[in-house]
Amino acid sequence: MSETVKEIFGNKAPPAPAALAAKVRTLSPSMTRSMQRVAEAVAEDPAGCAALTVTGLAERTGTSEATVVRTARLLGYPGYRDLRLALAGLAAHQLSGAAPSVTADIAVDDPIGDVVAKLAYDEQQTLADTAAGLDTAQLSAVVTAAATARRIDIYGIGASALVGMDLAQKLLRIGLIAHAHSDPHLAVTNAVQLRAGDVAVAITHSGSTGDVIEPLRVAFEHGATTVAITGRPDGPVTQYADHVLTTSTARESELRPAAMSSRTSQLLVVDCLFIGVAQRTYDTAAPALAASYEALAHRHSPRGNR
Repeated sequence: MSETVKEIFGNKAPPAPAALAAKVRTLSPSMTRSMQRVAEAVAEDPAGCAALTVTGLAERTGTSEATVVRTARLLGYPGYRDLRLALAGLAAHQLSGAAPSVTADIAVDDPIGDVVAKLAYDEQQTLADTAAGLDTAQLSAVVTAAATARRIDIYGIGASALVGMDLAQKLLRIGLIAHAHSDPHLAVTNAVQLRAGDVAVAITHSGSTGDVIEPLRVAFEHGATTVAITGRPDGPVTQYADHVLTTSTARESELRPAAMSSRTSQLLVVDCLFIGVAQRTYDTAAPALAASYEALAHRHSPRGNR
């Protein structure tokens, strides 16, 4: 990996012990295979790894000391010593509560009750990981930009398009001008109209969806404030993003495609963004939201009153 810790995390402090596992899950897919072995080892056995020297962890994972140090830095720690301290803290955190007995592995012959329990656990883990890894300074900057924007364009394809539509309709209900684009041609032709004071949001779990990157690039080049909501903080989309909001990267399974888990984490980020904007624009947002409720009230009246 060529990215430095500062390039990926800015000036953030190293992640807290409880956030370490979430950081591993988020960044592991973009690591080299040798770095993945180190990351997987520390996530699976934090207590055991905390007791190892840098040489010991390198031997345990079949890698080199340099790989261990690079992995520690990619995870947000200045060096291996800081990672060991975090691992010790994570181990203590895990011992303070019972470990969950359920996993997200869904078998073809699982009873529906087990499916419900496994999905619920996986959703909870995805939300917790996303919350732990979300950069609140970046989020605050996006809230500020969106709250004062002349116009907000949102780009997403497939499952991410559904999340984009959700964000757009929320912002519209509090009086902001927001448009969600899932057609790549329409997205680009609209991005051309953006300028300084506008906001463009690209939603892509992989960080490499060309139909989302292209309109964000156009918006970036026309001076709009650009935002990437992605599970890959080192993905191609981020080169055109002024602000990056990272979502959790959940493990994909045969019966649960990545689109399901990624949508869960994206919706959390979208909700956080919306609430932040609503708080910042409360004087106008509250009346607008009340007016939208009133306009739709007759559609929700009991059948007996029709």
